[in-house]
Amino acid sequence: MCGLTGFLDATSARSTDEALALLRPMADSIRLRGPDSDGYWADQSAGIGLAHRRLAIVDLTAAGHQPMQSASGRFVIVLNGEIYNHGLLRQALDQAGLAPEWRGHSDTETLLAAIDAWGLPATLQRCIGMFAIALWCRQTRTLMLARDRLGEKPLYYGWQGTGRQAVFLFGSELKALRAHPACARQIDRSALAYFMQFNRVGGTQSIYQGLHKLQPGCWLSVSQAAPTPVAHCFWSVSEVARQGMASPFVGSADDAVAALGTLLSEAVGQQMMADVPLGAFLSGGIDSSLVVALMQAQSSRPVKTFSIGFNEAQFNEAQHAKAVAKHLGTDHTELYVTADQAMAVIPSLPSLYCEPFADSSQIPTFLVSQLARQHVTVSLSGDAGDELFCGYRRYQFTARVWQSLGRLPLPLRRLAARLLTVPSAETWNRLLSLFTQRRAGDRIHKGAGVLASRSVDDLYRNIVVHWPLPADVVVGASGPDGLVPGQASAVQGLGEIDQMMLIDLLSYLPDDILVKVDRAAMGVSLETRVPFLDHRVVEFAASLPLGLKRRDGQAKWPLRQLLYRHVPQALVDRPKMGFGVPVGDWLRGPLRDWAEPLLSDTLLRQQGFLHAEPIRRKWAEHLSGHRDWQAYLWDVLMFQAWLQHEQAA
Repeated sequence: MCGLTGFLDATSARSTDEALALLRPMADSIRLRGPDSDGYWADQSAGIGLAHRRLAIVDLTAAGHQPMQSASGRFVIVLNGEIYNHGLLRQALDQAGLAPEWRGHSDTETLLAAIDAWGLPATLQRCIGMFAIALWCRQTRTLMLARDRLGEKPLYYGWQGTGRQAVFLFGSELKALRAHPACARQIDRSALAYFMQFNRVGGTQSIYQGLHKLQPGCWLSVSQAAPTPVAHCFWSVSEVARQGMASPFVGSADDAVAALGTLLSEAVGQQMMADVPLGAFLSGGIDSSLVVALMQAQSSRPVKTFSIGFNEAQFNEAQHAKAVAKHLGTDHTELYVTADQAMAVIPSLPSLYCEPFADSSQIPTFLVSQLARQHVTVSLSGDAGDELFCGYRRYQFTARVWQSLGRLPLPLRRLAARLLTVPSAETWNRLLSLFTQRRAGDRIHKGAGVLASRSVDDLYRNIVVHWPLPADVVVGASGPDGLVPGQASAVQGLGEIDQMMLIDLLSYLPDDILVKVDRAAMGVSLETRVPFLDHRVVEFAASLPLGLKRRDGQAKWPLRQLLYRHVPQALVDRPKMGFGVPVGDWLRGPLRDWAEPLLSDTLLRQQGFLHAEPIRRKWAEHLSGHRDWQAYLWDVLMFQAWLQHEQAA
C-alpha cells in the first residue's frame, strides 16, 4: 500500500537540506499509510523532492525501499499500491533480454525496469494492479504522475504560490500537500457545493482551490520548462462501456458464467500475492462471499475473514457472514459493536478523511478495518459487484420511473412539479396525516424534483441527490450540475440502466466507495484490494448484455451462479442490506450535544460558508421527529467537523 508525496519547485533555488526539511513533515502527515519505514530523495539542481512511507507487503527487505532508482539511473519512483502481475512482467523482461540484474523481488523494482525498457505509457497498459505513481525522469527533468484504471489509489496534485515561489505539490492525501508551507488551503466553494449535493467531493476537484485529483486511468507530465500539467488517458471506463455495447458477449448464459469464473478466480489468485498475513472482509452478501469462496478454493489454509455486527437487527449482517464462513471453513472473527463504540469513531473522521466526506458507512468501514488489522496486513473486499453487475435496486426503480415519466411532455411535468411544491412539505404532512404516519410531504417534494427531470441521468441525479439546490445552503455556490462534472457526454447513447451503472463507475465508486475504504483502512495501516476491479473483469462485465447481469428477476445473476457452486443458495439469497448505522436516531439522542455547537447559528454565520437558516430549520424539524433530515445534516456536520479540524491544524 504505502503513501507518497513530494514537490517540484518552479525554480531550483532550494538546498537539498531545505528540501528534506520540507519533505519530512509532508511524509509524517501520512505516516499511517506506511508505518514500516520512510524514505526521501531530492535533487537540488532540479528542484524536485520525493518522499515515501512504506507499508511493506511484498519483499520486506531493504531491496523494496523507496524512493527507488532504476538500474539505469534514469528514473526515480515512489509507488503506492501493488502490481499484481509483476512476476509475469519480470518474465517478459527476462525473455526479451531487457531485465537488469535484479536486486530483490518487489513489484516496485519490476515497475521501474519495465518503464526503463518500454516507457511509462506502454508499461501502464501492461500493468494489472492498483497504484498511484510519482516518477521523475532525470534525463528530461520531467515529473510524471499516474493513477490506476478505476481509481483505487488516490493522487492529488496542483501548483500553489506564484512566480518564482510557485511549487507543484503532489501526494496520496491532501494532508501531505497541506503540510507544505506553500499550500494556500483556500476552500473551493464549487467543490463544497458538489459535496453538499452528493456527500463527497467529486470529479477532478479537491476541497482546496488549485489542487486536483488525477482522474482514474490517467497519467500527466509537468516540468519547470513546461509547467502546465498535461494529462493523458491510458484506459477509460467510458470507452470500455461503449466497446462492450458495440461488441457484446455472444455466448450462452452458461458460457458467460464460466468465462467470468475464470477471470475472477485469476484476479483473486493474483491479489492474494503478499509476504504478510492476508484475509478478507465478509458481510455474508453475494459479492464478499464470492471473493472469500474463490480465495478459499485457492488456499491450503483457512482464509482469515472479518465482520462486525450490531445489536440493532436492521443494521446487522454478522449472523449471515458467520454462516457463510462456517460453510466455507474460514478462520472467522466477528465483533459486535455497541453504539458507544461506533460513535467513538466520529471525532477521528476529519483526520481520516482529509477533505469533507459524509457517507456514514465510513464508521462501520473503519471498525471492520480496525478489527482486521489486529490479525492481517492485507484484506480483500467485495466492492464494485453492484456497479458492474446491476446490483443496486435504484437502477431498476429509476428505469421504471423514467419509462413512465418520459411519455409525458417536459413542460407539463414541470408545471406539475411547481404545483406540488406550492404547499410546503410540512403542510402536506399535516394534510395527509389522517391517511399515513409517514412524512408524505418529504416524498412529495422529492417527487416534484423527479417530475422535472430532463433525461434518465438527470432523473438519477434527482433521486440520489441530498441538498438539490446547493445555492440554498452554500454561500456563493457555483459549480457543475450533475453527478459526473465535465463528463456528461460520456454516459449518452447507452441504455437507461447502463447509463446509471456507468455514472456510478465514474463518480460514486471512485469518489465515495473507494475513498471510504482507502481512508478507513489506511487509518489503521491496512491494505485493501478489490478483485472485481481487475480491469479484465470490468471489461468482461461491460460486454455482458443487461439480460445476463439481471436475469429471472435476480440482480447480479452471474455472480450468484458462481457463488452457488460454493455456498448453498439459502445462505446468501436475502434482501440487500446497507452497511450503515442509525445516525438519524443518534442525532436526536447521544450525538445531539456534539452536533448542536457545530450547527449553531452564530458559528455558521461567522464562518461564512453555509447559510444558517435552512440548516437550523432542518435541525429543528429533525429533532422534533416530524422530519428525517439525517442525510442532509450529516453532510453539514461532516463539513463543519472537517472545517474545525482544518482551522486547528
